[in-house]
Amino acid sequence: MLSSKSLKSLVLCSLAGASALLGGCDRQSGEDAQPQASQTAPRGEQAGPDGNAGKLDRSHKGELLPATILVDNTGETLDLASFKGKPLLINLWATWCAPCIAEMPTLDALIARENELGITVLPISQDMGQADKVVEILRRRKLDHIEPWLDEKGDLGFRYGGNLPVTVLFDNQGKEVWRYTGGNDWSSPDASKLIAEAR
Repeated sequence: MLSSKSLKSLVLCSLAGASALLGGCDRQSGEDAQPQASQTAPRGEQAGPDGNAGKLDRSHKGELLPATILVDNTGETLDLASFKGKPLLINLWATWCAPCIAEMPTLDALIARENELGITVLPISQDMGQADKVVEILRRRKLDHIEPWLDEKGDLGFRYGGNLPVTVLFDNQGKEVWRYTGGNDWSSPDASKLIAEAR
């Protein structure tokens, strides 16, 4: 009988299998399968902090921010709809995803500059039911600006595909500008230009 953790990995691997050109599942620490970004950088794409290439997708431009409620380790909730009126950058990550962990310090640095950039940066963990792991990894890696918000039902992960990390930019009307699959250096000049598109 599959555990819920194994089932989650199986589902994510199945989703990832449909987009094998973008990435695939492998084993990390012999336990959890993890989605990964593509190993080669197609023309016009850039490598993230883990050396893998990411893919920019503008084909969903104009789609509305999904109605999703997040929860943190204390049980506090956060409605994504409450961010309408200001540009929002959401990042879907998980503690078992190596490319996600590699880019987290750049997201942490970006959050420290939110007021200067005029944007809200919101990393959202896909570690369903494992808030303690999220809190522990943020604390251990000294990612002090990232709060432990979780997508408890995995709604966002299924909506935006099985490969993590996924970063989606929304404008101040709550409409998608672009989505980026794979790790990225979010403190780079190229990333700054992409983020500026929300204004």
